[in-house]
Amino acid sequence: KKVALNEPLPSTIKKDMLKEYLGLPTAFHDKQSGNEAPGVVTGLAWTQMGGEILFVETSVSNGKGVMTMTGNLGDVMKESATIAYQYIKAHPELANMDSEKFASKDIHVHVPEGATPKDGPSAGITMVTSMISALRGEAIKSGIAMTGEMTLRGRVLPVGGIKEKILAAKRAGVKTIVISEDNRKDVEDIKEVYVKGLDFHYVKTIEDVISFVF
Repeated sequence: KKVALNEPLPSTIKKDMLKEYLGLPTAFHDKQSGNEAPGVVTGLAWTQMGGEILFVETSVSNGKGVMTMTGNLGDVMKESATIAYQYIKAHPELANMDSEKFASKDIHVHVPEGATPKDGPSAGITMVTSMISALRGEAIKSGIAMTGEMTLRGRVLPVGGIKEKILAAKRAGVKTIVISEDNRKDVEDIKEVYVKGLDFHYVKTIEDVISFVF
């Protein structure tokens, strides 16, 4: 605009001038909220714009064992939520309850920013942790984010986009990343400057995840 009007441009562009010259940002990056409430867990996602953090929220109420999912979730992400639910159903002791008590609880899983479509399997361990946290009524440790696919047997599988997810974690103030043991090599291949200040906790099973985060 200033060039078109033949107006002089400054020799140095400062941070507080970016909005004037480039307009509003096209994406807003959330800060890690600290997992301060039961049922709220921070996950890491890959998008076409790079890595992002996402929050999985679960609420629990008395009912008949019904699970509801909201947040504009794609089919694969819905499958991840179903796998997480069925795994807890088979292992209710992880939620500090028996099968009868679990069957009397309704679960609502929500991923905020409902206008944004979300899909992929990498939120599997985030979803199962969110559900267990809500069922226990116990928040997980602060400063943790996680990424990983889970199976019905409770194995944690590797996922992609690791470098981008790590950058998103650092930007959001995350201190510790929970990730599949099979992603260890991916992390070790990343330059030290990108991983400095982050701790990585490698897991093989959902039990490994739960024993670490609570």
